[in-house]
Amino acid sequence: MKRITPLAHGYLDYLTVVLFLAAPTVLGFGGIPAMLAWLLAAVHLAMTLITDFPLGLIRRLPFSIHGWVERIVGPALLAVAFLPDFHSVQPAFAFFAAMGLIIVAVGWLTHYSDAPASTLVQTR
Repeated sequence: MKRITPLAHGYLDYLTVVLFLAAPTVLGFGGIPAMLAWLLAAVHLAMTLITDFPLGLIRRLPFSIHGWVERIVGPALLAVAFLPDFHSVQPAFAFFAAMGLIIVAVGWLTHYSDAPASTLVQTR
């Protein structure tokens, strides 16, 4: 059952950006895991801002494509959590594994087809 609307998904996306930005400081990990968290915060913010859904600013990326990106990112974060530089640092491992699981769950629960038609598609 799909329970997350495009509007709610937008709020979750901005929350995700904050979590990726804050995690290294709050959880106390640095190095490559911290740099990846900050990079993912920037990429996720950019993707959210350009997505064609209620909280998108530029609205060029169809919400369905946004969904496919997240369907790839979620499992990828789970895999990243098991890399040596991440797995050996317990807070980084837990954070990336949890974020991967959360992104997968949000992907399963989001109505990606409920967003408006893409601004790039011309309707007649």
